[in-house]
Amino acid sequence: MAVNRDKPDQWKADISESVDMYNDWFMKVAPKAFRDTRVRTTKDVEATLKSTENLSNINPKTLREYPEILPTLRMSTCPPIAVDRLIGLAHVSPTLVKCMEKEQKLPVRMSVATADAELVKITTIIKKLADPDIFVWFGRTQPATEPEVHRAATIVADRLCGAYANPIIRNAQEKRQLAAIKEWLEARGYRFLPIGNGTRYDAMPPGTFSFHLNVPVRLEGGIQAVNIPIDTVVMPKGAKAGAFPLFFEAKSAGDFTNTNKRRKEEAVKMAQLRSTYGDQVRFNLFLCGYFDTGYLGYEAAEGIDWAWEHRMDDLALFGL
Repeated sequence: MAVNRDKPDQWKADISESVDMYNDWFMKVAPKAFRDTRVRTTKDVEATLKSTENLSNINPKTLREYPEILPTLRMSTCPPIAVDRLIGLAHVSPTLVKCMEKEQKLPVRMSVATADAELVKITTIIKKLADPDIFVWFGRTQPATEPEVHRAATIVADRLCGAYANPIIRNAQEKRQLAAIKEWLEARGYRFLPIGNGTRYDAMPPGTFSFHLNVPVRLEGGIQAVNIPIDTVVMPKGAKAGAFPLFFEAKSAGDFTNTNKRRKEEAVKMAQLRSTYGDQVRFNLFLCGYFDTGYLGYEAAEGIDWAWEHRMDDLALFGL
C-alpha cells in the first residue's frame, strides 16, 4: 500500500511545510556546522604550511609523503584552481590528481618515476600561481610570523570550505535526519545494530535497524556485482523469517534545482535493487527540504514512496 506517492493532491502542502522546516534548520544549524568545519580545516591548512615550510619547499617528495595536501595547495593560488583546471594547466594525468584528491594517495599502478615527473609539473604550477597577497612573506628575507601563518591558513580554509559548502551542509543534515529516524524507531522499541559487528541486511532480527549498510546488486547483464550503501535498513517487528527489510534513503535539499538534477540517482538504485531481488524490494525516501512536484512525480512513477520529516509518524504506515 502506498503512503505518499499516490496522494498528489497533498504534495504541494507537504512541499511548503518541508521547505519551511529545512529553512528553519538551516538558519539555526548550518552556520555553526560551517564554522566548526572551518576551524578544523584551518588546522589542516596550518599543518600543510608546516610540511611545506610555509610553501617555500613544495616538491614531489612532499606530495608523495602528504598527497592529502593537494586541495590546500590548489586553494593557495591566485586564482584558486579547480581540479580539472589544474589537470589542464599542468598537463598531468587525471588519474593521479583525482586519486590524490579523493583517496589521498598516489595511484598504485603508477611507477615512482612517472609519478615524480607528474608531481614536478604540479608543483611548478602551484609555485608560479601561489597568492602573494595571502602569503605575505613571499619575496622578503624575514620569515613568516605566527599571526601571518594563522591568517593565511584561515583565508585558505575559507576558500576550501566555500568550495565544499554544499557537502558540508548535506553531511550535517544527513546526521540530523538519521538521528531523528533513530529516535523515532527506538521510541517504538526498535534496537539499533551498529555496522562493523557482522550486521548484514539479510540477517537482521525483527525489530532492529542499522545505518549505511551495503547491499550487493547485479549490474546490467547480471555478471558484475557491486555494493550500494543504504542509509537506513529496518527489519519490521512483525517480519517473518526470510523477510526482506525496509530501505530508506535520507534526502535533503536546499534548492529545487539540484533535486531535479539528482532525481535519477534514486531511480537507478531502485532499478538495480529490483533487478537483483525482484518485487520484494521496498525502497523509500525520507525527505526534508526542496522537493517539488516534478521530483515527486518522477519518483512516484518509478514506484518509490517517501515519508516527510515534518510528518515522521508516516513511517508507521510503512509497517513499522
